[in-house]
Amino acid sequence: MKKISSHVVFALTLGAAAGAMAQTAAPAAPESTLAFNVGAFSEYRYRGISQSRLKPALQAGLDYTDKSGFYVGAWGSDIWWIKDARGDANVELDFYGGYKGAVGDVAYDVGYLRYEYPSNKLRPNANTDEFYGAVTVGLFTAKYSHAVSNLFGFSGSKNSGYLDLSAAFDLGNGYSLTPHVGRQNVSGKGNGIYSYTDTALTLGKDFGNGLSASAAIIGTDAKAGSYVSPTNKDLGKSGLVVGLKYTF
Repeated sequence: MKKISSHVVFALTLGAAAGAMAQTAAPAAPESTLAFNVGAFSEYRYRGISQSRLKPALQAGLDYTDKSGFYVGAWGSDIWWIKDARGDANVELDFYGGYKGAVGDVAYDVGYLRYEYPSNKLRPNANTDEFYGAVTVGLFTAKYSHAVSNLFGFSGSKNSGYLDLSAAFDLGNGYSLTPHVGRQNVSGKGNGIYSYTDTALTLGKDFGNGLSASAAIIGTDAKAGSYVSPTNKDLGKSGLVVGLKYTF
């Protein structure tokens, strides 16, 4: 996202609910699988920041997981922040691949993620490349993502990083609770004002047959004025994000 002035902002979500963005460590699948997903959300948040100008978003993706542990996938969502920054893209496309495995009781996940904003025409370009690694022990997961390009159009922001800590609690009867805290560091001269911490608490419900719902309270401590819409709405303010997702 860019602030409508010359300051570049970010491209986040109802973290885990968005799909491709929330890869977490898990052991290899017993069989190879191909799965598709579609979803509708009250807004698209990524790392605590609204990508859809606090408006609803439609999302879809596909994932192939090989029984060896390797996986690839693609995911997309409609967005607003590129157009708000006077660019020319209204869709985010993510392409990713990696490997999941386990050593004893420790599961791990390493991979690469490309955020693509077709014909975004922003300078610096908003397209972003990240490598990530995650470890899961019991209920708890720690994940680190490292940008090997400029981060979402921030000038000189190569080597920015995001640390994500989360837990997954099974409440029974298809309900789950996922607390999360993350820290986004934006590297580069003058970009420190865009670094922030985000938090989320997500309640999920699995209805079976591929249908699930989620409700998340999401917020950030982003500095006032750093992530705003053209009408000066705070895109990182605390709010409730709800969604419905179908996987088949």
